[in-house]
Amino acid sequence: MRIHFIAIGGSAMHNLAIALHKKGYQVTGSDDVIFEPSSSRLARYGILPAQMGWSEANITPDLDAVILGMHALTDNPELLRAQELGLKIYSYPEYIYEQTKDKLRVVIGGSHGKTTITSMILHVLNFYKRDFDYLVGAQLAGFDTMVKITSEAPLIVIEGDEYLAFPIDRRPKFHLYKANLAVISGIAWDHINVFKTYADYVRQFELFIDTIQPGGKLIYCSADKDLKEVVNNATAAIEKIAYEIPDHMVKDGITYLMPEEVPLKVFGDHNLMNLNAAKLICAQLDIDSKQFDAAICSFTGAAKRLELLRNENETNVYKDFAHSPSKLKATIEAVKAQFPNRKLVACIELHTFSSLNKDFLVQYADTMKAADVAIVYIDEKTFQHKKLEPFSKKDVQRAFKSEQLHFFNNPALLQDYLLNVNFYRTNLLLMSSGNFGGVDLVKLARELNTVEQGI
Repeated sequence: MRIHFIAIGGSAMHNLAIALHKKGYQVTGSDDVIFEPSSSRLARYGILPAQMGWSEANITPDLDAVILGMHALTDNPELLRAQELGLKIYSYPEYIYEQTKDKLRVVIGGSHGKTTITSMILHVLNFYKRDFDYLVGAQLAGFDTMVKITSEAPLIVIEGDEYLAFPIDRRPKFHLYKANLAVISGIAWDHINVFKTYADYVRQFELFIDTIQPGGKLIYCSADKDLKEVVNNATAAIEKIAYEIPDHMVKDGITYLMPEEVPLKVFGDHNLMNLNAAKLICAQLDIDSKQFDAAICSFTGAAKRLELLRNENETNVYKDFAHSPSKLKATIEAVKAQFPNRKLVACIELHTFSSLNKDFLVQYADTMKAADVAIVYIDEKTFQHKKLEPFSKKDVQRAFKSEQLHFFNNPALLQDYLLNVNFYRTNLLLMSSGNFGGVDLVKLARELNTVEQGI
């Protein structure tokens, strides 16, 4: 098989390219720019384009398929040439289905928790040395790539993103996988640049349920009222299985699953609900409750989720990927509940298109209420890059409903502020899908003052 990737440098795209190369396919690709780690990883497998840019010469009649990345535009010369030649053109989710249509497909959807639930399932399957393929949105410990596609594995576990598949197919990715077993973790409005209203966003999950194959199963979080209503109204010929937060206790900063008191390395209500979803999927894959517990107790968390940067003098410093209102609120509340005797300084970088939209900003109201000190950071260059009107401190305080909230738009000033806070018996939570203007968070965590009492 000869496969060409247009925009091969994307996170999912380069992983799929490597997976198909490992499968023995002849893989080529192109892009206008490729950043790390994609560049070095493609080079390691000998499939990094020799030069950047697009060329019609890359598209030849003997190609079996062209896979188009979201980064490519509809007037891309390689795409136009492929259309002219009548070649088969796929988005990467379409091609994942094409490669796995004879396998059992497990698809994990939802506005939050997708990566964690998928990671938990993969961890347990790996623990028992099961043969499986996968597609996950983060690099996981013990897994060489974020995508694995083989001929032999009987099943694939897919993190099902609700964002669009590619420029010439405006359907959400998770509609294209045609799940046999599906999870929906919850619904919280996101991607407002595509789904202009909450109703439009919810509609994508209704349509997702309709794509589950007849006789399949949907595992869903019944604690989410809107999701529960969507599931109850669904008429698909599938079995619906609800889950909520499992019985647990927190003792000395460690969460235990009850009644067996299984100690976990993760914490927080959302992580516990994610765990229940993973457990129910694993039950469908013939892994019983005791086997699941034996495996999950060694799960340390998904990449970029509550990553511990420092633990000293009753101070923990965490880095987290949280950026949407629901994730922000859940992450702050999780850390506060896990360490009720410590203060919490929580800092969020608003970085995504949605979070920098003035109309959407009000969705953040009261999301940081559980923090003792709340900080919002927006790199002033981000507004310039995205060509958006900057927020003032008052705009942010008004939207978050907090006059005590601290606001920074310069990374040096944010860093200076944090270095002058006393973090003894105080946790710091740094949340962003960006990079805080290039601040070295590991170095910052190491330099924080954790000695004297008080804040």
